[in-house]
Amino acid sequence: MIKRLRLFLCLSIALIVCFMISLQLMGKLAAQQPEITHPLMALTEAEIKTAVAVIKKQKSLNDQATFPIITLAEPDKQEVLSFTSSKPFLRQAFLVVYERAQNKTYEGVVNLKTQQLASWKEIPNAQPAMMNSEYELARQIVKSDSRWQAAMQKRGIADLDQVQISCWAAGILSQEEQVTGNRYCRALLYYKGDRWNYYSSPIEGVLATVNLNTGKVTSLIDHKVVPISQANWNYDLESLGKLLSPPKLLKILQPNGKSFHIKGNEITWQGWKFRYLMHPRSGLVLYQVRYQDGDNERPILYRASLSEMVVPYGDPDPTWSFRNAFDVGEYNLGLLASTMELGKEIPENGVLLDAVFANEEGEPYKMPGVVGIYERDRGILWKHYEYNTQRNDVRRDRELVITITAAVDNYDYGLNWIFHQDGTLEVQNELTGIVLAQGTAAEQEPENNSYGKLLAKNIFGVNHQHFFNYRLDMDVDGQANSVMEMNVNGLPISQNNPLGNAIVVEDIPLKTEKTAVRDLDMKHSREWMITNADKKNALGVAPGYMLMPGGNTIFFPVEGAKIRQKAQFATHHVWVTKYKPEELYAGGDYPNQATSGEGLPQYIADDESLTNQDIVLWYTLGITHVPKPEDWPVMPVHQVGFKLSPRGFFSRNPAINLP
Repeated sequence: MIKRLRLFLCLSIALIVCFMISLQLMGKLAAQQPEITHPLMALTEAEIKTAVAVIKKQKSLNDQATFPIITLAEPDKQEVLSFTSSKPFLRQAFLVVYERAQNKTYEGVVNLKTQQLASWKEIPNAQPAMMNSEYELARQIVKSDSRWQAAMQKRGIADLDQVQISCWAAGILSQEEQVTGNRYCRALLYYKGDRWNYYSSPIEGVLATVNLNTGKVTSLIDHKVVPISQANWNYDLESLGKLLSPPKLLKILQPNGKSFHIKGNEITWQGWKFRYLMHPRSGLVLYQVRYQDGDNERPILYRASLSEMVVPYGDPDPTWSFRNAFDVGEYNLGLLASTMELGKEIPENGVLLDAVFANEEGEPYKMPGVVGIYERDRGILWKHYEYNTQRNDVRRDRELVITITAAVDNYDYGLNWIFHQDGTLEVQNELTGIVLAQGTAAEQEPENNSYGKLLAKNIFGVNHQHFFNYRLDMDVDGQANSVMEMNVNGLPISQNNPLGNAIVVEDIPLKTEKTAVRDLDMKHSREWMITNADKKNALGVAPGYMLMPGGNTIFFPVEGAKIRQKAQFATHHVWVTKYKPEELYAGGDYPNQATSGEGLPQYIADDESLTNQDIVLWYTLGITHVPKPEDWPVMPVHQVGFKLSPRGFFSRNPAINLP
């Protein structure tokens, strides 16, 4: 009896100790989690775990089920706009779940406070973005295929471990692939050898299509043998040999500290106030962009994000013509964001911020330094020199930049939101990385190939384009907004214009969604303005914000081209829609293996009114890249962007009273 009592006491003490330790661990975990003080704050690691646990508990998922996306289920816009710190708010997670065994995609919403499944639905014929595990799965499938092995042997490659396989989303599907509804990817090939920069040694003429559901190569193209570049294009310092003389040390210092303030995910700087969130698909998203104008805090944007990208390549060869990457929707651009370093991607005076994501198993992880924010000097903000008095008034221009970088296979993108002291908000995209090279027998510029340019011996750069679509939920001084197109015209010589110098601006209201599908027109300096007719400025005019385009291009795939049908958002520069919270992506919710007409063409089908409405402005900008030798082996940054600039929003230059 005594022995049993002792044993009972020992077990009780052990249980109490374990309980105390677990409480301590829970306390530490809770202490590490950021306090959720606003509906638009990102999910915490604990919330991600809760959301996944609820799904697994309430749904019978296969062991192979994956979670391509876990993110904040965005709260109702009106609830956010009316939110006060004392108000309770709904907190939900949005999850995409893919069942490979069934080849089915589901969307779920979990109420994090009640820990209940708020909604669950299957999305028919939807393929989510590519996932990490699929790359390795595809490599194994390709390497075990006897036809592929024979194709490598035909090219003199005996050691198959020297072949680097890069898997792309399927892109343009054949009719047979569309009918089956299976999940596919396509395998690009490179020869590694003794070089780590394998992108310089593409293996041409071979393309394997992999069925990720059946685990088989469904088709193999093997139609020509092309020499593989033997040159070493590694670009580490040792490989480069003699280096340029370095410039003198340049230091960017702020001895009195930063001018911006970060509280949770809210940032304030020089009159600006906004929130940010890292989204696994869209990357950096801005919310509630406002400007402190005297005693008034005035809204400009509710939500702003990169909505979609498409990168069409211009070679009709069947191993190339499918390459039309939707880098946001097919690869989850946000999850491809890379950790940055002070003094490298951003200057030493910057601040690096972490982000919490979830992997495809539904496990949360923290990516350090994925968002950068910093101030920079950009020359003169405004100046006037008065000759008569020799008075010189000038102010330096300071900008606030919030940025991310993302590596999508060979290409790297920098996405920058730039806040100006004059009330302008600028978007600047930076393109760099390695040109997607094509192998060729040519060692001199060929006369019979107009699909690109020779970059180096046996290395060809294919003509291609990069298109970015931005979704801008405008709330200029409130939600009752309208859109105006402004065209500049020169008047013909007449009695009223005898010298022919008259210049007029024609304002055209765009009243419905279909009439608001517009394109740039350099001949008329065409720009667009979002106004609030319910408000008047000091001059009796509706305050507005202008969309000021920068460099741009047109979509070159011709009418009837499959990619033109699939990426219709890129065929026009401007679209405007009435706000609907579910309309987030210009190319549709699931562009991977989609066919045509999804996204913006669907959003404008009902042709709703845009007069005094809560409206969303969609802007498409692009570049046409005809590669050149100077782009090799790593391309210098190419910049493309646009601005949102105030027009009648302020009563004067908002930066006139800078000290």
